[in-house]
Amino acid sequence: MLLDSGEATTLEEAYKILGSYRLSVRVGTDVVRSATLQAALLTAVNTARRCFLGGVEVSGCPDADLLIHLNECRTLKEAIIELHGKLVETTAADIPEIVTGDAVSSTSSEFAVRATFEGWVGGVAPVSDGIRLAESQEFTPSGVLAGSLAVSEAFQFVRGKNPSAGRRSVGLSLWKPHSEEDWTSTRETGPELEILPSRLWLIGLGHLGQAYLWTLGFVPYASPEEVTIVLQDTDRLTIANDSTSPLTDTDLVGQYKTRAMAAWCEARGFKTRIVERLFADNFRVAGDEPMIALCGVDNGLARATLEDVGFARVIEAGLGRGTEEYLAFQIHHFPGPKTARKIWDSSAVADIQASSIATAAYTDLAERGLDQCGLTLLANRAVGASFVGTFASTLVIAEVLRLLAGGPTYHVIDGTLRRPESIEGIAKMENLPTMNPGITPAEPCFSEPEVPIDEMAVNVVEL
Repeated sequence: MLLDSGEATTLEEAYKILGSYRLSVRVGTDVVRSATLQAALLTAVNTARRCFLGGVEVSGCPDADLLIHLNECRTLKEAIIELHGKLVETTAADIPEIVTGDAVSSTSSEFAVRATFEGWVGGVAPVSDGIRLAESQEFTPSGVLAGSLAVSEAFQFVRGKNPSAGRRSVGLSLWKPHSEEDWTSTRETGPELEILPSRLWLIGLGHLGQAYLWTLGFVPYASPEEVTIVLQDTDRLTIANDSTSPLTDTDLVGQYKTRAMAAWCEARGFKTRIVERLFADNFRVAGDEPMIALCGVDNGLARATLEDVGFARVIEAGLGRGTEEYLAFQIHHFPGPKTARKIWDSSAVADIQASSIATAAYTDLAERGLDQCGLTLLANRAVGASFVGTFASTLVIAEVLRLLAGGPTYHVIDGTLRRPESIEGIAKMENLPTMNPGITPAEPCFSEPEVPIDEMAVNVVEL
């Protein structure tokens, strides 16, 4: 981003700029009893440490049990350390601050926002506005949403490219993303969870694929051993994945993505199957395999074939690529009015933007011996930020949960974190063929099922 925009004239200068970005997270005492607040807190720490290279300081964290799953961590403090957050008594007074729960802001910085939620609604607002939702109905994806939005606002603030960042309230309802109601007063808080997906196929295990798992891992499964996830990818993890992918750490670099993510899933209690082949239309999904696929690849040829292998539903997300567009996202749910093949024409080839190679930073690299091929590859790498992927993942996972709950589903959800209020969705109106998605109950502490699970299964199949 910094090289392509011309803000940095050398690679070292770019790292120095990123190293000057620091963030403070202040934790309230009520995080002790809220899984959703914990999801917001850990999402903020996890995504921020990948773009605020000066460090993420966490203050006020109580001695609390971890209410959500994260590796072998048992306490909230262990989880923060695991995610490379720095536990401190007090944070620097002049750096941007994110506040969670009943904490009171302690910063003198221009930027201080509160992450908040109620049911399927999540968002952030300036602390000075006094906006805080009820935070009584738990729904962990809205915590991931709020944490992602908080880091997005903070990053845009330190970048100085968006004067509104940190000075506005931004949020939405994952139950009804296209709602025109103000998220701070909306009644679209959605139902409590009763049933959850038990069979999913994930295509691509980089930025977005890992974001799907991050959000899914916090969902309150009563019997995670009943969940089977097929993991499909061919690549190994690289150092670039550490900057964007929420389940990657540098000690995983070099491992196959499928195997590293299978280890994570199995630690969560899920069962896994691995497919280490390129996704294409030359195989068919068997009847006993997951019928819902979540796609996170950025390859147009692969995405064009998503409907050709036999999935009953495919939900995919794509992110913007450039220095200005990296905050954008678009989500599709197939089948829809347009086929995947029509959206991603196999003949379309991305143009190489040679103009970016003319910036001072690339000239410096050329003078130091980097060849033209290397310059071209570097100049055309996608710009990616971890918080955009985790934000998009909440919409993708919510699409699956709404499908099971009989809520609205969407052909397309489109928007940008530069202007979250402009997010739009096109709701599905037609009746799609029935299917058996595979279901399992949610934790009773989140919702108490009123009907037997067998009866709920019948209702879902009829839907």
